[in-house]
Amino acid sequence: MAKEWLFTAQPINERLCFMPELPEVETVCRGLAKKLAGHKIKSVALHRGGLRVPFPPALGKLANVKVKSVSRRAKYVLVNLADGRTLILHLGMSGRILIFGKRDIYEPSKHDHLVLTCDDGTRAVMNDPRRFGLATLAKTEGLENHRLFRALGPEPLGNGFTAAYLAEKLAGKKAAIKLVVMDQRVVVGVGNIYASEALFAARIDPRAAAGSLKPAAVKRLVAEVKAVLKRAIAAGGSSLRDYVQTDGELGYFQHRFAVYGREGQKCKGCACDIEKTGGIKRITQGGRSTFYCPVRQAGLG
Repeated sequence: MAKEWLFTAQPINERLCFMPELPEVETVCRGLAKKLAGHKIKSVALHRGGLRVPFPPALGKLANVKVKSVSRRAKYVLVNLADGRTLILHLGMSGRILIFGKRDIYEPSKHDHLVLTCDDGTRAVMNDPRRFGLATLAKTEGLENHRLFRALGPEPLGNGFTAAYLAEKLAGKKAAIKLVVMDQRVVVGVGNIYASEALFAARIDPRAAAGSLKPAAVKRLVAEVKAVLKRAIAAGGSSLRDYVQTDGELGYFQHRFAVYGREGQKCKGCACDIEKTGGIKRITQGGRSTFYCPVRQAGLG
């Protein structure tokens, strides 16, 4: 049976611009790990000279190199190779990676820029219409000091992201908390969607000065960031425009959004009078859409 390239439904709001965030990248990594780990790369096909940066010449010469594992750092997919190198992939704004099994019919697309074929016939295809993605190679040892990773903050689901850590990072900051929690130097992978959702769950006004948050609010925010991301990963991520899982299936977390993309609607679990409040508000912060409830998220920073 042919594997179909699935395109997601239109965005909830045409003004929204969706970039795969941590749950989507984690879902892709898990899908790749199931199919690539333990197998040798038979061939690499490159259909252009690069994406947002040129492909390194060595990328096309990975034949007979074994894939040890697939992991994630921030929004990067890391394909760890047995020869001591790591293939670093980033999906950019519109990138997707799909897996085609030996019996699947693969029909190349003009936006298929990188195709890895393994010894069992499995193909991993990186498709990126806007070409904002990235594929490069680096030594696995010392990867944390690579230019792409050295300035990154801790993983939000790791032990390093605690209330004490976040409180220290927020101290004295006048920038809006929504913008600070999206700063990859503070904590990685929390993009626009999940920042809005976590702040709603934590009952924190996204416009509040980061340094003004009280310890209880910081503690709630850390807990809700972790909870929202875990729920999104369990749902396979969110599909708004281009994102699909490696098997071509859509993510489903978009059906559980409490505020994101729901301007003018009543927020879930709120007793506010929509006729008086106008429902969920949409504002622009840092060039991105922020959604929040003016009642639930008022005065609780």
